[in-house]
Amino acid sequence: MVVDTFRELADQFRTVLNGRSTLFDVTVPPVAFVGLNALAGFEVAVWGALAFAALIVVVRLMRHQPLRYAFGGVGGTVLAIAVAWLVGRAAGYLLPSLLSGAVTVLVAVGSVVVRRPMVAWTSALARRWPWGWYWHPRVRPAYSEVTLAWAAFYIVRLALQLFVFRDGDATALAAVQIATGWPATVVLLVLSYLYGTWRLRHLGGPSVEEFTSGAEPPWAGQQRGF
Repeated sequence: MVVDTFRELADQFRTVLNGRSTLFDVTVPPVAFVGLNALAGFEVAVWGALAFAALIVVVRLMRHQPLRYAFGGVGGTVLAIAVAWLVGRAAGYLLPSLLSGAVTVLVAVGSVVVRRPMVAWTSALARRWPWGWYWHPRVRPAYSEVTLAWAAFYIVRLALQLFVFRDGDATALAAVQIATGWPATVVLLVLSYLYGTWRLRHLGGPSVEEFTSGAEPPWAGQQRGF
């Protein structure tokens, strides 16, 4: 049973683990900015972050690799630098991340209120399961509860970021963002999958196959996948 669970998790998160280049593209520019800001000042950090973002695009072009996240890194870097200049301090470079976190919390909580939980949407887009299955009264609660867990995570993350941002310490803020970024997100993904699959089994709802075929209760329930 334990071996099967680990095999499931390996299957589910292979795409996350294979996204090393994606993580590199979006994390290197802010890390470069923070390091250069501490060593050489704001202006050097600005040009250095832009140079790193542009270099990543060039490398992806030379290797014929996807450019979506590389261009996203450039766009995010330009936006963050513009905000930092408007705010007048280096910590402003990371302000867009704070705003996106706040929006995520609002979207997550709002989706649960209207009974269309955010995690169900992301699962449906990835798995192509029928939308109606997610809204079944014996399926939806699992996705609502996991969505609220994600909202709680982002609330805690946002509170930590705001606390550090208030002091204007860009280095400390970047450290908080990195610690609560992909490492914490991967852990939360694993916990979400384990809890979600357990909750689906105990809700007594239909599996995707049973829902699609119109099977009558009692149902075997969803045994794999979330």
